[in-house]
Order: sequence, then structure tokens, then C-alpha cells
Amino acid sequence: MTPGDEILRGIDLTVQQGEVHAIMGPNGSGKSTLGTTLLGSPEYEVTAGSISFLGDDVTEWPTDERAKAGMFLAFQYPQEIAGVSVIQFLRQALSARKGIDLSVLELRLATMEWMGRLGMDSGFVDRYLNEGFSGGEKKRNEIMQMAILEPELAILDETDSGLDIDALRIVAKGIQEVRTERPNMGVVLITHYQRLLDELQPDHVHILVDGRIVQSGGMELAEQLERDGYEAFRATA
Repeated sequence: MTPGDEILRGIDLTVQQGEVHAIMGPNGSGKSTLGTTLLGSPEYEVTAGSISFLGDDVTEWPTDERAKAGMFLAFQYPQEIAGVSVIQFLRQALSARKGIDLSVLELRLATMEWMGRLGMDSGFVDRYLNEGFSGGEKKRNEIMQMAILEPELAILDETDSGLDIDALRIVAKGIQEVRTERPNMGVVLITHYQRLLDELQPDHVHILVDGRIVQSGGMELAEQLERDGYEAFRATA
């Protein structure tokens, strides 16, 4: 990939309130690029079309403005931030998102329930953000952030990556519990595998190949993909 290469070509995707959309595709198809572009990553330039969110054209909005408006991205590879604890990060993010300045104690109490639901130790929030975290801890931390920040749209980039089946079920249960408390929250799941979809049962499944959505449908598409692989869809790309 070189600067100036076209990665996404003619993506047309509408996520209604409360819907879960799964984006599946092989490596290099543009799945993670789609997620980071929706959040306004400066690494990518939108050369045509637009991104609308809650009735606003946010195509030119910087990432922080999109986040404040209620867009959330759980990263495939969350970054370590040395010297900044999880609870300090959450406090700053919550202040930016909602203008709420909770004390560390108030926020600690707010996170206790979610740490319990996600199988996290009560001292987890005092650790430096993602420093020394296992893959499962990083993913659970992202789900806790989603629960606390209460976004209107959550984009989950390969949240199942590197998780064993038990950790996957805990994370999936956490996502479902956030959705239960926020039934209008839209979710975009970016994944390679059917197993997360089996847990969450998305409303729509989209196959992304070579930067294009080549087919959309329901869980039957994920089942076909599991059976036949991506080659069955490449011919339509």
C-alpha cells in the first residue's frame, strides 16, 4: 500500500438506531480502514461521498468532535499510554464526551459494576492504559469504555481477535448488556469470524472484498462464508 492508493470504493452503508451490522472480509479488504475513516482518522482522505451521523454531515469533522457527538471506536490494537491510568483516561474521556466532571471516587464506583460484569479485577482501573494488558484485558477494557461513555454508534474493530472462547463469551455478554441498557445504540462489528456473530446475532451481515461491499444479507451469509470461504464472493467484487 502506497500513499494515494484507493482503499474503499463506493461504500454505501446505513446503520439505523439499535441495529447491529457485521462487516466481514479477508485481510486487506479495507475493514479496519472503514472503521477508522468513520472516526475521522487523518491517515485517510475521503475523496468522494459523505459521512452522515444523526442528521449531520460529519465528513470534515475531526475525530474528537465525532467522539463528542457519540461515535465510538474500539480498536483492533489498542495503544498503550504509559503514565495514564485507566480511570484517569475514562475521566477525561467522559468529561469531553458529556461535559461531566466526576471525581475519581465517583467514577470508580461507576466502573465497579462493569468490571464485575466483564470479569475484571477491582484494581484494574488503576493500571496504566493497556500497559502489560493481555489481549483479553484490552478488549474488555474497550467494552467498559463503551459502557461508561454511552455512544450513539459503536464501531468494534475485531473485538474477538485473540480471545479464547470463554473470553469471547464474556466480551459478547458485555456488548449485549450495553445494548440492553442503550437499545438505540447502533453497532458495527468488524470481524473475520462467525463465532462472535453467533453470540450477538447481527441484523445485517456485509461482505467486504477489495474495498467494496459485494453482498449483504443476514446470518445466512456468515454461515455461507464459514462453509465456502471468501473465494465464493471474490467473483462479484
